Amino acid sequence: MNNSSIKCLIIGSGPAGYTAAIYAARAALEPVVYEGLQPGGQLTTTTVIENFPGYPDGVDANQLMGDMRAQAINLGADVRLGMVTAVDLSTRPFAVTVDDGTILHAETLIIATGATAKYLGLPSEEKFRGFGVSACATCDGFFYRGKDVAVVGGGDTACEEATYLAHLCKKVYMIVRRNVLRASKAMQERVMQTPNIEILWECQTQEVLGDANGVTGVRLVRKSGEVFEKAIDGFFLAIGHQPQSDLFKAWIKTDENGYILTDGKSSRTNVEGVFAAGDVQDPQYRQAIAAAGSGCRAALDAERYILSKK
Repeated sequence: MNNSSIKCLIIGSGPAGYTAAIYAARAALEPVVYEGLQPGGQLTTTTVIENFPGYPDGVDANQLMGDMRAQAINLGADVRLGMVTAVDLSTRPFAVTVDDGTILHAETLIIATGATAKYLGLPSEEKFRGFGVSACATCDGFFYRGKDVAVVGGGDTACEEATYLAHLCKKVYMIVRRNVLRASKAMQERVMQTPNIEILWECQTQEVLGDANGVTGVRLVRKSGEVFEKAIDGFFLAIGHQPQSDLFKAWIKTDENGYILTDGKSSRTNVEGVFAAGDVQDPQYRQAIAAAGSGCRAALDAERYILSKK
């Protein structure tokens, strides 16, 4: 081991990165965290979080991430603004380049770069993000209890989101680009058997409509050219996520969608000393509490790895 190297370098913030930093700091690993382009992760694009344990009245997403960050710093983590632009995992210690040109060396690496939801790219969609536009029904569906919402997508994720929302909402419109669902047969049947889900076939979103209070409707265009509107209170995207793993793909194994593969229930990757936590390795759950748990595992795995090399 190189005495001048960082014991534990964490790339990315959010619940996974900050929790990893908290545990690594308590284990005297003197972690260094590079927060990336979005300190606090994609959670900061939402408003109130009601499903994170310990907050009976809910908690503002930015406050939650700010508290996690402060806790990591108070315990001794070195949290830095900046983005990692290159890595070389063929050397020991690992070589990591930051956007200011600094080259760091690390004995262990925790990748917590997250995943970003895919959006349609509409200006109105961006305008109302967090004010009626969401990419997580589990996170935000509660706020639309008894209301009408729309879900964009035709795959398994869209069907899962729509059926979840159908238990909460008065009406769920599925906006499907094709004339068929791409979802598995079981998911298709579940949607078809849910009476308050209506599928709008061969439709694409032209505009998300709203006012100062948030989303009020959506303007759609059919394949035939017909343009029409639906009054809704919530607009949910379910067209997939993009894990932020490109930087590591030369060394780290991923699945066909780019999610980093880890060994069983651990956070270990195929490269010894490199661990992954949070949404960058989790295509299934994508929840703040799950990401925090995996950040804990990554720090514990990194600690055990360092101890095994002494």
